[in-house]
Amino acid sequence: MPVVWMLRRVASRMLQRPACGCQAPVLPGRFLGTSPQQIPADAHFHSTSFSEADQPRVLITGGLGQLGVGLASFLRKRFGKDNVILSDIRKPPEHVFLSGPFIYSDILDYKNLREIVVNNRVTWLFHYSALLSAVGEANVSLARAVNITGLHNVLDVAEEHGLRLFVPSTIGAFGPTSPRNPTPDLCIQRPRTIYGVSKVHAELMGEYYYYRYGLDFRCLRYPGIISADSQPGGGTTDYAVQIFHDAVKNGRFECNLKPSTRLPMMYIDDCLRATLEVMEAPAESLSMRTYNVNAMSFTPAELAQEVLKHVPEFQITYNVDPVRQAIADSWPMNFDDSNARKDWGWKHDFDLPELVTTMLNFHGSESRVAQAN
Repeated sequence: MPVVWMLRRVASRMLQRPACGCQAPVLPGRFLGTSPQQIPADAHFHSTSFSEADQPRVLITGGLGQLGVGLASFLRKRFGKDNVILSDIRKPPEHVFLSGPFIYSDILDYKNLREIVVNNRVTWLFHYSALLSAVGEANVSLARAVNITGLHNVLDVAEEHGLRLFVPSTIGAFGPTSPRNPTPDLCIQRPRTIYGVSKVHAELMGEYYYYRYGLDFRCLRYPGIISADSQPGGGTTDYAVQIFHDAVKNGRFECNLKPSTRLPMMYIDDCLRATLEVMEAPAESLSMRTYNVNAMSFTPAELAQEVLKHVPEFQITYNVDPVRQAIADSWPMNFDDSNARKDWGWKHDFDLPELVTTMLNFHGSESRVAQAN
């Protein structure tokens, strides 16, 4: 690493203020590791801070997962189509490719990620690349690489270029020794899945980068997210998505959790709105960097009862998956999100009746179109 570059980087860091507006003293930047992917070019860096009047330039990693496409659509309505870039390592469906900017991005390739940020003048980064709970347990080494090594690359790039970084966390960040009903923002966290462990790691690393380097890191612990226009992605709460597909398609559903398993849930519209609201919240209003957010809490039996009100012939059976059940039994039954409601005004719109009506209407109309075709 050239001495001139090192001196320039240290001097630049001592002069600039943290992007998050925090009052912690500005410390010299760390030197990156010696991995070939992490040796920076001898280039000038500048702060990408922007005034409130400017639109952010957004990059979404892992964009073809359950939340990425919906988030891109939501943010494009707010900031303009060309200001929101969706990325993934998979080829997108045609409708996604045509809906706005899409590029290849591998979070395990540090150089590729850095080039994308520089070439597209990115200012906000939403990091959605992750292997979820059940899938992660089936491939721990891959989950460790994607969820932890990938996070490190994202943190380094965000810190170097003064980005505002959002990393989602999860109910899976808690474990069987955490208080479950309700679960507060700050309590013991001892998850027993690689997914949960990686999310606790992300929360703590993001907070560390905030205090150590001034990185504007923001994080929400999502409950189970229910989305009408996406397929289940391998999570333990995905039964609450699949049930609507099956109810409309064949009038019956086999659930892999016990009927009494209570978990916190949220409709995707509330999830996307919460994500944007915490990103737009003034830094001085945030008393912490990771918040619980919640909307409702229900069991498979309660969800089935609500579905029966709309689909009288609906039948549910239970074939419990011991791996998924053990995961669910270690998770919160209900989230305490009072800090989010107090600090930045979080308020959900969808409760269980509205959720079921919306989901069945969507899948019912899809089914009718398919039959007509």
